[in-house]
Parts: sequence; C-alpha cells; structure tokens
Amino acid sequence: MSCRFLLTLRGLGRYNRKKVIHMKISQILKENKVTVSFEVFPPKQWDKIENTKAVVRELCRTQPSFMSVTYGASGTGAGFTQEIAAEIQDCGVTPLSHLTCLTSTQDKIRHVVGDMQAQGIENILALRGDIPEGFVFPDKQYYEYAYQLINEIRSLGDFCLGGACYPEMHPESKNRIEDIEYLKEKVDCGLDFLTSQMFFDNEKFLDFVEVCRIKGIDVPIIAGIMPITNVRQIERSIALSNCTLPKKFYKIMERFGDDEKSMQQAGIIYATEQIIDLMANGINNIHIYTMNKPAVANSIMNGLSDIISYNG
Repeated sequence: MSCRFLLTLRGLGRYNRKKVIHMKISQILKENKVTVSFEVFPPKQWDKIENTKAVVRELCRTQPSFMSVTYGASGTGAGFTQEIAAEIQDCGVTPLSHLTCLTSTQDKIRHVVGDMQAQGIENILALRGDIPEGFVFPDKQYYEYAYQLINEIRSLGDFCLGGACYPEMHPESKNRIEDIEYLKEKVDCGLDFLTSQMFFDNEKFLDFVEVCRIKGIDVPIIAGIMPITNVRQIERSIALSNCTLPKKFYKIMERFGDDEKSMQQAGIIYATEQIIDLMANGINNIHIYTMNKPAVANSIMNGLSDIISYNG
C-alpha cells in the first residue's frame, strides 16, 4: 500500500476527530507574554512516523506556545509534514507547518496549501528552501523567491504567515543593506512574524532587531535558539544559519566536546543562559530547534519554569 494512500485514509479519519481550538500565531504573539515554541522534523520514511509522533507527544507535555514542523528535504515528504502537524493538533498545541517552494511546482504548492486548509492548519512558515547543489529552475512553474510563495499563499486563504530571517545576514546577500531590503520586501508581502535562524551571540541578534525596527520591519521577530549538544552539529549549523561562534562557545567545545554527556549538559546550559539573557533584554518570543530531542527541550524548559511565568 502506497504512502500516499495511507495518508489519504488516515486523513479521512483525522478530519472526523474532535475539533481542537487553536489560535493563529499572530494572536499568540500579541498577548505580550513570554512564548517558547519548539521545532520538530518529520521522518524520511513512513515506517518511522510513529517514532516521531511519540517525540511530539513528549514535547507537548511541556506545553509550548506552539510547535513548528519542517518540510521534507527538497520538497519531499509533504504528507509526512502534515501528518506530524496533525499529531501536534491532537495534542492540543497549535501547529506551524513549514512550506518551501524552491523545488515544488506552483500546482503542487496549491495542492499542499489546500490540504492544509482541509486539515484546519492556519499557520504556515513560508520559505524558499535551500538550493540543492547543481539545481537549475526547470521552467516558470517554479517559484524562485520566498516573496512569490507568500503572495501565492495569501491569495489562497486566510493564513497566518511567518518567514525566516538571518541575524548575521543571509549567506547569499552581498551586504547587510541588501539583506534588510530583501527582508522588508518579504515582510511587506504580508508576513505576520519572523523566526530567526540560530545564533550563539545575543548581541548580534539584538543589533539585528534594532536595525530591522529602524528600517520599518515592525512584525514580531522570534529568536531561534539551537542547543548544541554534540560537536558534530556545529559545522552544519553554521552553514545553514551563516552564524559565527563566540570565543566562549569555542572554549566550551574544547573543554567538553570529547565527552557526550558533558557536552550535552554544557549545550543545554549555554542555550538556557542565552534565553535568559534575551528575556532580560526584552525579547519575549523564543523558538527552540529541538532536533527531535525531548530530553534536551525538557531540560531547558525546567530551567526556565519560573522565568517563563514571571510577568514583571
């Protein structure tokens, strides 16, 4: 039996389940409270879907403000993304579905968005996606830029739309001025909020937010935090986010990188301290890249339990 047929059967059953009340993320962010959200990624194979659902259920126990689920690499596994988003909904947490356009035709994008509407998903993170090596656009049926995807989704329904931003500049931008100009163009197409790529130096994020405000980008900017729990994560993390590592973090890797448990504990503490410092500087919205590790996310949430509930 094909994965597509399985998804169809499961989807028919899901739409008959008890309705769970959710909010648009734009409403959640307007409440002027501290928010902590999580990101998970779907499996690459269908036979792993139940394992990922178990991860979702464990993460939902800490009651995040919402949870995002990434899109399959190169546009694959869109149905897997929707299946995990449905599990998040069933746990009583608001889902945010990623949608990338780079390797998907316009017809496929419309089909996926229609499926999201049928599933009751109101929140989409609209992304261009990473360019695969050697990729050439086949024809005009493909979107080249995120703003084109944003315009398309806006024409298809009343969604709450988020976008990505790079505190240390998009790797394809020539300079910071160009980077902010493109970001504002994207926001002006109708984004409700931005989520940042990971960063490890809070001053760079705070400076970035200040520049955005000066340039008229006034939507909420959620700080993306990646707990680095093993040194193998570092190279890929830097490549994806175009971020730099402060000297303090290099020292942590030098001292604890060879011991798995020590590095995990150090990474959790570093991420927790980052979040505390951000909140002390008025940044109330935090997004944690969990890497599907509930124990790591739970440790951070336990370390922030009283801080999150404090409204001073």
